[in-house]
Parts: sequence; structure tokens; C-alpha cells
Amino acid sequence: MKICVASVVFFMMIAGLCACTENKTESTVKVGLLHSLTGTMAISEEPVCAAELLAIEEINQAGGVLGKQIEVIQEDGESEASVFEKKARKLLYEDDVVTVFGCWTSDSRKAVKPLFEEKYGLLWYPVQYEGFEASPNIMYMGAAPNQQVVPAIDFCAENYGKRMFLLGSDYVFPQTANKIIKAQLSHLGGECVGEEYTPFGQDEYKEIIEKIKDVKPDVIVNTLNGDSNIAFFRQLYEEGIRARDIPVISFSIAEQEIERIGIQYLQGHLLAWNYFETTDTYDNRLFISKYKKAFGLGKVTGDPIEAGYIAVHLWAKACEKAGTFDVEAVRIAAKNLSYDAPEGKVMIDGGNQHLCKTVRIGKISGNGMALEIWSSASTVKPDPYLSTYAWARGL
Repeated sequence: MKICVASVVFFMMIAGLCACTENKTESTVKVGLLHSLTGTMAISEEPVCAAELLAIEEINQAGGVLGKQIEVIQEDGESEASVFEKKARKLLYEDDVVTVFGCWTSDSRKAVKPLFEEKYGLLWYPVQYEGFEASPNIMYMGAAPNQQVVPAIDFCAENYGKRMFLLGSDYVFPQTANKIIKAQLSHLGGECVGEEYTPFGQDEYKEIIEKIKDVKPDVIVNTLNGDSNIAFFRQLYEEGIRARDIPVISFSIAEQEIERIGIQYLQGHLLAWNYFETTDTYDNRLFISKYKKAFGLGKVTGDPIEAGYIAVHLWAKACEKAGTFDVEAVRIAAKNLSYDAPEGKVMIDGGNQHLCKTVRIGKISGNGMALEIWSSASTVKPDPYLSTYAWARGL
């Protein structure tokens, strides 16, 4: 089945892009896409899915993988971990896909992880996360905590102050990230002056904002996910708090969320990622051009979008190297595999299946783009268990 990505109407038609074809032929290979196309996480996951489809279209147009066209079976996780588990089971046991690209929240990843290990499937996970995991059945395309959270806290402590208010969604990533941050702040001689968690889809933040006003932190560390960010940033603005007063550094919103939240509410605040649309590489300029051609000049890229895109290309490259779609052979072939990604050269660490990546911190400008204000001097080796940090022992 060939996917005509260029004719897609972004978001509105994405759920109808791919349907399962009943007749498997020798000329195709089936892969699964498993993202939230509905619910609170759709704001973030829809464009990642679109980028994966774009990469698949590119590969199919170039002749496919091992001479086979990629056939996509797409499922909607509906922003619910239990649904992700159900749909992953279908993809692995009924559809018999050779690999899956998907998930966003750590709850969804943890819900499907036992299935991939049981069936010995392979999940390509496109988002930064809390670490403390390295499954042989998951390829981690986003940042480990030492490639996002830790350097961002160091940057904020040095440039803005060490009194931090922690705000996140009530699930494993924010809770674990904040546990890391509190240990790091203790090491730095800083202070956590507040810690709050809210359910997915929360749309009332005025009570929490009053607490923020009372304690006057130097920085707000934001690990909210999904459309709760819309309510939080708009209410923060309405309560008179600007970036010049208390900057917010966010770990789970990128350019596509900026567009939905509203630039005026975010201008001057900070993002910590490994890729921005403004990242100045030849491969990024080419990627942006293809992405906008497919989905419209007004569409923006972002870190998880780019991670989803490169995941597909890395999988295809590993299959070609292995000469097969067999999971174990592909997994072994992927060890130390490098790729000239839009963010710069990345490499799959052979020990833990995370990517070596450059760390970047950006400030949101008046046009909604993140302008890089700091980056690591070189790519950072992933350390998902923070084993190289003495202060992280016992976490």
C-alpha cells in the first residue's frame, strides 16, 4: 500500500490516511503506527504520526525496504494507556506487524512494553522521557534525562536562580523527572519551593498560580503534557506573570503546541529539547521543506516530530544492514548505527538503544519559533539511569 502523504489535509484527515489492507502480498511489509489521534494528547501526537507517514512515503518512493513497499496499519491510542495496550496487542498478535512506531506518554509506553517483550516485537519511541529503563524491545529516539532535564536545570540554576516550582501532569514522567530535579537542586544548593500535579485535561490553574505568586520562584519547571498547557499558560498570562517575571522552562511542549497555546502567552519562556525548527543544518532545511510541502506552509516541526521521522529512517537503515525484518537481527544491526538527522548526526548507543544527541535550550520568540540560546558542545551519550551522577545514587 502506498501512502500519498503530499495530498494529506493535516490533522483532520490523518486518521483516514492508513487502513489495514486485507491481503498481505509478497511485495509489502507491514508496520504499525500507534498514536493518540483523539483525546488530550492528540495536540502533540498527531503531528508525530504525520512525520512518520512522511518518512514512510519517502522510503516507498525510493523503492521501499529490502525491495518491499511499507504497508501501514494505524491505530488510535485515544490518550488512554489501556487503549494503547489493547491496540498494541492487536498490532502485534493479529496484524503481525514487523515493528511499531508510537506512544508519547510514559504511561502509554509502560502499558505496551510487556507486550513487546512477550511477543519480542520492536517499538520505536519518539519522545524524551524520565529514564530508568532500557528494554531490548524499545528503541528510544527522544532524550534520556541527562540529555534534557539535567542540563536544563543546570542552565536555569546558573542563569535564573535555584528556587524552583515544579508543575506537572499526574503520571510517571513528571513525577520521576521532579524526583531527579529535587536531588539535583539539593546538590546545587537550590530549593524546590513548590510541587504540584494535575490530571490530564486539567483546565483550571488559578489556585496553583496563586501558590506560585506566594512563593515567588526563580523558575517554574513545567512537565504538563497535552492540552493542559493551553489552560496553564493562558491563565498564567491573565494573572500578570510574564517570562521576565518568572520564566517557565518546559520539557513537553514544542513548536506545534506553541501554535495551539498562543504565541503571546509563551513569548520569552524556555524550552529544553534536542531539536528546534530553527536548528541550522542542511538536513533540517531539507526536512522542513519536505514537511511543509506535504502538510502546508503554516505547519511547524518540533523535537518529537523530528524524532518520529528519524525513527522510521533508522529502522529502514537497520533492516537494510541486517538483510531481514527479523526483530533480533534488526536490533543487533541498529547498534551504533548513525544517521544524518535534521538535528545533526545521531547514533544509536549499542548498550542501551538510546540516541546520542545534542542538547539544546531555546527561548520562544515573537514569531513562535524557539531561538537556541544554549547547546552542548557535542553530542551527549545517553545515560538513562544517571549512573555517572553521584547525586543521583539511590533514585
